Amino acid sequence: MSGANQSGLTVRPRRLRTSPVLRNMVRETNLSAADLIYPLFVVSDLDPVKREISSMPSVYQFSVDELRREAERVAEAGVPAVILFGLPDSKDEIASGAYAERGVVQRAVRAIKSDNPDLLVITDVCLCEYTSHGHCGIVRGDEIVNDETLDLLAMTAVSHAAAGADIVAPSDMMDGRVAAIRSALDEADFTNTAILSYAVKYSSAMYGPFRDAADSAPQFGDRKTYQMDPANRREALKEAALDVAEGADMVVVKPALSYLDIVREVRNLINVPIVTYNVSGEYAMVKAAAANGWIDERASVMEIMMSMKRAGADMIMTYHAKDVAGWLK
Repeated sequence: MSGANQSGLTVRPRRLRTSPVLRNMVRETNLSAADLIYPLFVVSDLDPVKREISSMPSVYQFSVDELRREAERVAEAGVPAVILFGLPDSKDEIASGAYAERGVVQRAVRAIKSDNPDLLVITDVCLCEYTSHGHCGIVRGDEIVNDETLDLLAMTAVSHAAAGADIVAPSDMMDGRVAAIRSALDEADFTNTAILSYAVKYSSAMYGPFRDAADSAPQFGDRKTYQMDPANRREALKEAALDVAEGADMVVVKPALSYLDIVREVRNLINVPIVTYNVSGEYAMVKAAAANGWIDERASVMEIMMSMKRAGADMIMTYHAKDVAGWLK
């Protein structure tokens, strides 16, 4: 008798790993280009701009005209959705550029939808890129005040919907902003505009490169009074449940890699789609390691994407989106 038979094994999980075809057939988690959302940064410059972000290789700030070309490339790659972050030409204490009819994001939405009506356009609804102090809400003294900020967020969301945004994505972490935005959208007859709420957004060290890209670093203090404490798990479930009750159609868990346990917890709690944000610091670490030859970029990125889907994410916001879509073909 062979050694294998002598072992007495009757259950051999390796039988289902013997060929690529079989491994694909029994795969429990699948990733497709349809799961991807590509973040884009748009600047208000009238002259053509395509400026690489030093801390995020292969990620750029675009003027509106250059953004139109990039959106075309995104669509051709098979990525179905983008999320827009705007950099205005001026900032003030009430973030007036966020809700201006001819604001940078509003112009970008109109341009993209004119060229690619089938490309899903999501807009970031926050004030930090537009305020002179860099915080996500109105400041009174040393306090970022909650309720006064809600009206400005609602105005911003309505202005994005009026420009043609398919989905608005409040990322500010003010209490009650989903209800305020839903009410304002409905009152303005944008009942079909969906809300993708950053329901679970932690105060993370992984946002540094994004703040370079969006010029959104706070000018004093930090965001710990409104973004979540990384030590908290139950609070994430409270935040997600509250936002769904207020009318969120989908929710975000951010960041991704250090919070995959939270993605799973939220997935077990709610029935709306979950998006996880593979944030700038996570992207930068992979790009730096790959540039130094320490990891295989493609293999590492695909493993990271799969981990997010396996944890329970339905969609992934990632700066790797175009590459991943190409690798999946």
